[in-house]
Amino acid sequence: MNIRGLAQHLNLSIGTVSRALNDASDVSTATRRRVIEAAARLGYTPNQSGRSLRRGKTGAVAFILPVTAESGAYGDPFFLSLMGGLQRHLERASYELIVLPVRHDQNELEHLRRSLGRGIADAWLLAEIKRHDERVELLAARQLPFVAFGRTGNPSGYPWLDLDFQQLISNAVSRLIGQGHRRIALITPGLDVNFSSIVIDTYREVLEAAQLTPDEQLIYVGDIDPVACAAATDAFLDLDDPPTAAFAMSENGPVGIYAALRGRGLQPGMDFAVIGSRDTPACMGLDPPLTCFSLDLHALGEKLGSMLIDVITADGVPGCKSGLLWPFRLREGESDFADPSEQ
Repeated sequence: MNIRGLAQHLNLSIGTVSRALNDASDVSTATRRRVIEAAARLGYTPNQSGRSLRRGKTGAVAFILPVTAESGAYGDPFFLSLMGGLQRHLERASYELIVLPVRHDQNELEHLRRSLGRGIADAWLLAEIKRHDERVELLAARQLPFVAFGRTGNPSGYPWLDLDFQQLISNAVSRLIGQGHRRIALITPGLDVNFSSIVIDTYREVLEAAQLTPDEQLIYVGDIDPVACAAATDAFLDLDDPPTAAFAMSENGPVGIYAALRGRGLQPGMDFAVIGSRDTPACMGLDPPLTCFSLDLHALGEKLGSMLIDVITADGVPGCKSGLLWPFRLREGESDFADPSEQ
């Protein structure tokens, strides 16, 4: 049922029906009620593209979603869970969520340019923020409403929400130091993603605060899938002075660390301490249970939705150009109780 058919059914002009559906003041209450009830009964849905052209708005928010082989292979629900909360908040404000996947082998800036050219959204949500991110610069230069899920190396002048990686690394490394570990390995993604620089800097700071000298041989930077993390663990253990513990800034990397340890006859949590970054489904199946961190992903999505609606409605209010850190919660397991004095 289109608007022409609805108008013919009601014996009204298309203009009257359109104004009634848009709550125009020159349409009587009785006519408006009659049109709305008929539209619901007959299954009328408005032509969104036509309405968008007339209003200059789309009623949609676009999420540029990075797609990784790791998340697909290991069933990580991170973005799906986050989008549940995000979509719920947007729907309450009468906005739709559009997801635009972008592969790692695609040019992310050109992908964004093409999407902007189609005029499909009123606001944009970016993820996997780089230390120097041209996408952020493009949206800021065009003064388009957007929120960055993450922050650049210069996190000012635009709205962002990032996970509190300083808190995460500080808690994890301090916990291992408190258990007597002095040789602690770090596994983290490549430095093109800004949070990896934050992770490494905080790791070094925590060690130095405990009067421990960071050893660059104990820092692995690169791919963080389980296979890569297993290889990194083997390389650590082959050192003349190997670590007694490791922290993996990887969603599913602890699966590989456990495999590497067992391949050498070592038991996680007894012979070597392991802490992971998050309680993914793959990691929650590990034995012994992994010590890691949790996030309220639904609430995180709701907050991102709230920030997006703010930037859409703020019309350049300076208060919308600020950042927010989102906390992690420690989830204690049995993987980090290794006593380094017995190794």
